[in-house]
Amino acid sequence: MIRFLLLLSRQGKVRLAKWYTTTIQKDRARIIKEVTPMVLGRTAKACNFIDWKDMKLVYRRYASLYFVVGVDQGDNELVTMEIIHQFVEGLDKYFGNVCELDLIFNFHKAYFILDELILGGEMQEPSKKVVISVVESQDNQVEREKLGLTQGQVEGHNPRVARG
Repeated sequence: MIRFLLLLSRQGKVRLAKWYTTTIQKDRARIIKEVTPMVLGRTAKACNFIDWKDMKLVYRRYASLYFVVGVDQGDNELVTMEIIHQFVEGLDKYFGNVCELDLIFNFHKAYFILDELILGGEMQEPSKKVVISVVESQDNQVEREKLGLTQGQVEGHNPRVARG
């Protein structure tokens, strides 16, 4: 089971953090403080798996971001790498070549994509197309709400107009 997912910049700033186990804030800060230099300090040719305390850390660097996932000891590291890759591909598909600024200014969208992909520490939806279609559907619904349109008005039917 996935315990947490962190997105770190090369400078060590946390850009996104999602916790799938109950962890108090003090422990979260300690974990971030210990994991960040451990991952950032590794060379590019080093293994992407780290045995750490009672879990494994699986990380992958994409451009200027490190995607770090803490999983149980018995979990498959390659499956975790695939989950990281699915998340990155989902971000890329939604944002169109995602960059760190996309995550800073649209962090809520990144969380929404992550929530569609992973639920309760397990992969929920393996299909990128389904994840992105749900996110785009939610975007469309938000836009309709902003414009004050109801579903009937969007389809060309106004329920307030009596037909006779």
